[in-house]
Amino acid sequence: MLSALMNFMRACLWPNSGSNVHAKSDSAGRRDGLLWYRDIGQHVHGEFSMAVVQANNLLEDESQIESGSLSTLDSGPFGTFVGVYDGHGGPETSRYINNHLFSHLRRFASEHQCMSVDVIRKAVQATEEGFFSVVSKQWPLNPQIAAVGSCCLIGVICSGTLYIANLGDSRAVLGRLVRATGEVLSIQLSAEHNVCIESVRQELQSLHPDDSQIVVLKHNIWRVKGLIQVSRSIGDVYLKKAEYNREPLYAKFRLREKFKQPILSSEPAVSVHELQPQDRFIIFASDGLWDYLSNQEAVDLVQNNPRSGSAKRLVKAALQEAAKKREMRYSDLKKIDRGVRRHFHDDITVIVVFLDSNLISRATTTKGSHLSLKGGGGGSRGGINVPPRAFSSSAMPL
Repeated sequence: MLSALMNFMRACLWPNSGSNVHAKSDSAGRRDGLLWYRDIGQHVHGEFSMAVVQANNLLEDESQIESGSLSTLDSGPFGTFVGVYDGHGGPETSRYINNHLFSHLRRFASEHQCMSVDVIRKAVQATEEGFFSVVSKQWPLNPQIAAVGSCCLIGVICSGTLYIANLGDSRAVLGRLVRATGEVLSIQLSAEHNVCIESVRQELQSLHPDDSQIVVLKHNIWRVKGLIQVSRSIGDVYLKKAEYNREPLYAKFRLREKFKQPILSSEPAVSVHELQPQDRFIIFASDGLWDYLSNQEAVDLVQNNPRSGSAKRLVKAALQEAAKKREMRYSDLKKIDRGVRRHFHDDITVIVVFLDSNLISRATTTKGSHLSLKGGGGGSRGGINVPPRAFSSSAMPL
């Protein structure tokens, strides 16, 4: 009793101290070295599992799950929001998205009094414009922020409908039961924007017909202007606004020729899916996972094991494949510190959202409590293990 009271007082008096209340509480997640995870939790449509492993010196992946009201109005809409933000060039853009995108979504959902493709597009655009403003303000003292960007994968479940929006190469995969056979098959829901995909290269070339160097094969990897692998992102302002393609930006980023139209796009690819009773779960994950697991391998791993710890299990399976690729043991890979670890694998974020068809039908009229959980640094500037409060949660039981 005394211990519980002391923990409560610490949480009230020193909410940002990173006390054991945050480190050990299952509602806030747990840590194991560079791995953070929440084995199981509840959202308004079922359960979820979440995990993040760090590889970069500064964690560049950010993520969140929000469940309950998707607007600022008491009347709804109600549902679940999932975001996976895979940063590149630094963590600043993904952190900005994690702190602003959902609030923009709620604002536009309130204005429209519903969830829609238009609401999601407006929220993404407002986030992009907000980050442009940050770059503009910081440019004189921190010009390299113009070369920081992030992929952005969004999932919204509302009124029995699933919205998927994506910029970049993170991926959402649905596990759907085939009643005739009892199998659970993988269905990729997101369109990717990596120029290693021929259709993406063709799209980019068609948008820039006068630029023969819009995509370049560099060290056997296709890159936009020889620099970046994705054709759509938030941030990467130096490839969107010509006024930032100049000194004092590092020479390795600057393009020799001027450009009149943005080279990269911030327009998300959005798809809409009516959820079916046979839809079992959705895996949202950054590119780091899909480097090592196929869609079906990931779905099988979730389907054939207990729900609790699903995201952590997927991350560990990817790490085991990464270790095998380098002919080393997984136990030895775990000993490698952040920064150096990036030579073996990227940051990996996984959120598995399990679907309960009964809850999905009721969630259109049931308000419920709000769940808010952020994984991936929670605004900290260090790694998962330092500083102590690397993840934040304001999770409330549903």
